[in-house]
Amino acid sequence: MSTLPVVLLLFWFGWSTWAQEALIAFNQSSDALLLADSSTAPTILVSEDEWTGVQRAASDLAQDIGLVTGLNATVVTFNSSFSSESASPVVIAGTVGKSSLIQALARAGKINVDAIRGKWESYQIQIVSEPVDGVSQAVVIAGADKRGSIYGIYDISEQLGISPWYWWADVPTTKRESIYVRNITKVQPSPSVKYRGFFLNDEQPALTNWLNTRYPPGQYGPGFNHLFYSTVFELLLRLRANYFWPAQWASMFFVDDPLNAATADEYGIVIGTSHTEPMMRATNEQSLFLNGTWAWATNRANVTDFMRQGAERARPYESLYTMGMRGLGDTASPTLNASSLEQIVNVQQGLLRQVYNVSNVSAIPQMWCLYKEVGGYFAEGLEVPDDITLLWSDDNWANMQRLPLANETDRSGGAGIYYHADYVGDPRDYKWIDTISLPKYWSELQQAYERQARQIWILNVGDLKPLELPISYFFATAYDAPALASPNSTQVWLSQWVARQFGTQVADATATILMNYSLLAGRRKYELVDPTTYSLINYNEADSVLQQWQDLVRAATAIYDQLDASVQPSYFELVLHKCMAGYTVYAIHANAAKNNLYSEQGRTSTNALAQSVMDYFAQDHTLTQRYHNLLNGKWQHMMDQTHLGYQYWQQPMRNSMPPVAYVQQREVSLAGQLGVTCDGNNGTVPGDDMYHTLSSNALTLPPMDPYGPSRWIDVFSRGTDSVSFNVSSDPHVVVTPSSGVLQASGNTTDMRLAVTIDWTNAPNGSTMSTINITTTTATGAYDNATYPYGNFKMPQVQVPVNKTAVPASFHGFVESDLTISIEPEHFATNTSNGSAYYEIIPSYGRTVSGVALLPFTAQSQSTQSSSAPKLGYSFYTFTPNVTNANLTLIAGTAMNTDPTRPLKYAVSIDDDAPQVVQPNPLTDLWPLPAMWDGMVANAAMTNTTTHNITRAGAHTLNLWLLEPGLVVQKLVLDLGGVRDSYLGPPESTIV
Repeated sequence: MSTLPVVLLLFWFGWSTWAQEALIAFNQSSDALLLADSSTAPTILVSEDEWTGVQRAASDLAQDIGLVTGLNATVVTFNSSFSSESASPVVIAGTVGKSSLIQALARAGKINVDAIRGKWESYQIQIVSEPVDGVSQAVVIAGADKRGSIYGIYDISEQLGISPWYWWADVPTTKRESIYVRNITKVQPSPSVKYRGFFLNDEQPALTNWLNTRYPPGQYGPGFNHLFYSTVFELLLRLRANYFWPAQWASMFFVDDPLNAATADEYGIVIGTSHTEPMMRATNEQSLFLNGTWAWATNRANVTDFMRQGAERARPYESLYTMGMRGLGDTASPTLNASSLEQIVNVQQGLLRQVYNVSNVSAIPQMWCLYKEVGGYFAEGLEVPDDITLLWSDDNWANMQRLPLANETDRSGGAGIYYHADYVGDPRDYKWIDTISLPKYWSELQQAYERQARQIWILNVGDLKPLELPISYFFATAYDAPALASPNSTQVWLSQWVARQFGTQVADATATILMNYSLLAGRRKYELVDPTTYSLINYNEADSVLQQWQDLVRAATAIYDQLDASVQPSYFELVLHKCMAGYTVYAIHANAAKNNLYSEQGRTSTNALAQSVMDYFAQDHTLTQRYHNLLNGKWQHMMDQTHLGYQYWQQPMRNSMPPVAYVQQREVSLAGQLGVTCDGNNGTVPGDDMYHTLSSNALTLPPMDPYGPSRWIDVFSRGTDSVSFNVSSDPHVVVTPSSGVLQASGNTTDMRLAVTIDWTNAPNGSTMSTINITTTTATGAYDNATYPYGNFKMPQVQVPVNKTAVPASFHGFVESDLTISIEPEHFATNTSNGSAYYEIIPSYGRTVSGVALLPFTAQSQSTQSSSAPKLGYSFYTFTPNVTNANLTLIAGTAMNTDPTRPLKYAVSIDDDAPQVVQPNPLTDLWPLPAMWDGMVANAAMTNTTTHNITRAGAHTLNLWLLEPGLVVQKLVLDLGGVRDSYLGPPESTIV
């Protein structure tokens, strides 16, 4: 079997500037300095007065070089007695204002650090001649502060080919003969967002069970100790993050291991606590160590002292304090209100003044997370001191509820966002594997950045491990949001991210796989999918969706099979597993749905489908075990999360298979050996059921016209003997195949017949044709008389045939099946202007893409203005006098982030007056609107307007998005033919 090697990018696509020239090269050039080869390793100089975290990162770089060349670098502490004793290449790393070595270089004019001096987490990298005695040239990494130096060091590591996910996702490193540093000066500006971190949350069962196999237990629970957290801290820094909320439910960060906080501080990680854990006291501490109850109204003195102890404990370390208070264990308090919370925050700031011995606490980072009921208090008038960051929350489903208003952007504490990639709560938990839509993330994160929420970004990542891709994208945006400002940037970024993990040869193909996965998994959380989600009979929806998943697995498997064995484990973790896992879950539900329908229809194949459900259910477990056994069990338990058998919001205690049914295969159906059903129908003929008139022998296909799809008829065994059939119809109705033999067992119990129309010979206008299905089988033959088990006659399928045609001059969507379905990117006209314009967001939503009004800071639009951006869609109807045509706009999920400007759109047909719609009602942030459960479960907002279309012919649908933040992903005009489905009708034909 051929293998694809890992090949790194020829040009570096870094965190700061897209398509930036690489500092690191692997081939010699005239301006390049040899850094390392298989026989030469550099010396890394770090001054003895440097931050410990920088010294530690330098050690990481030394090992990273060894991973590439086979020979580790050496870290040497620089002091006044240093002298170079070898001709090995030299790297100097240090912090402006801290490192005496960097200071000496600046004083001597060897480097100029004015561009980064005093800048938050900025750094520069350059080649310097004769930096110290005995060294002719050196690579100098100068950081404006501690993390600036650390990020500069890891910048070199990543350009060497060391993935931030080298340990947490087992990404291998490509071996190189030589490493060169090009003579380019890189100046990295400050990050877009000041504090960037994630929250390990709801960490049971997966992360906790995994942890218990690797680390000894702590005094009070699992071993969430500094050895574990060290791997997390390094990952954060390599991802250019700096902030962390520790695991909450099974641990206490400061208590479980006294070295946890000191280790975080040494690494350079800012310590925080979750939205429900104020003043650096963990949730479990509230129950274990507080004297009395966690209740401000009745236990104020003890709660105050408890909080003071938290501040005293955190004071030695770089900390960002969570302010405010909620109920015990992530619940609303029954006694707190806006007034008491203001009082609590005043007390907390007083405690900080005492503990830090300062009169002004503005320099101490503080945030107040306006989560759930706390957001409601804010809406009611709760006042937050200006020096506290307002941390706005999403709705737990990646929809920001609120963002800064114009009069809030000048607060000294600024604003930030608390965002979710994992959640436990209504309408269902979603915590198994990645179901994140990257284009959805793009729209929400860019909006937050443009609306000045730039102080703190924190992402709830659950168990961390299955969410490597959305974590990477979140931090890439937080680090350099302008680089990802274009809606098209997500696909480009994804290709580059894949190239950094697996090489350029598979980058584009794998990025396409991951983007398609993002769309398929983002349609509906796995925990909300069940056998009824997708329609079996309308628009071939369930089969089409399952085929998309199968195509995804085939594409991912083809790449996986060609990769070198060293790369396959990582590719399985980051790509193949999620595709296979998603397909398996969908196959379970789709086949269970068919099994239940086929049971109603009496099909012999019912039992085989039941077995397929059980087989896929077993495959789900096998896939979990494959993950757990990877790399000698490194990730044992990381896929323990249950995901099948949800009954309400909380996780099931054990995976369970959806119900299946069996038919008695030893007996013949009362209606005979042969059954017939068709597209758009649950019913079966001959025979009686709830779906058609009793004892009727006919079903009716959906209408057929030149602009619609072909249709299908299923013929199937429901007896004990083989049965032959023949099909006859009008000459212009073509059924393929027109005859066949069905067996009572094996793979030929069912046959799907394609129905097409020969439009050249079809009669003009609307006609009804009949398809007759006959059988010549001796036992149970249909003879239009009496069948031994009842008065059932020869089965028929009626075919409504509408021969229609649009004028040659028309261009646009054409009615079919009394439906016009539009993907919004296929507009006929676009009257965007310079200040507000429409852009396509590729792969957004549930089908193809989304269209949004940009920028997110655009002014409100009005249909009364001739210059207002408008989209026009041309469509052609054949049905006259439709007085109640329903136009449904399907938009991406969204909340009203500016209560003074709720999301709105307007639509009209032809010259009718525009109808203005507000798809999501205004709320006070909490509780959420009544329509919210359905909105997030369906991953879409739907709103319908009614229109009169009195004439057939060409028409124009006019669409205005009146506020930025609303993304339209589908438009469906129902002229009386739209049938039930999850995704809506497929897009109409465009001529």
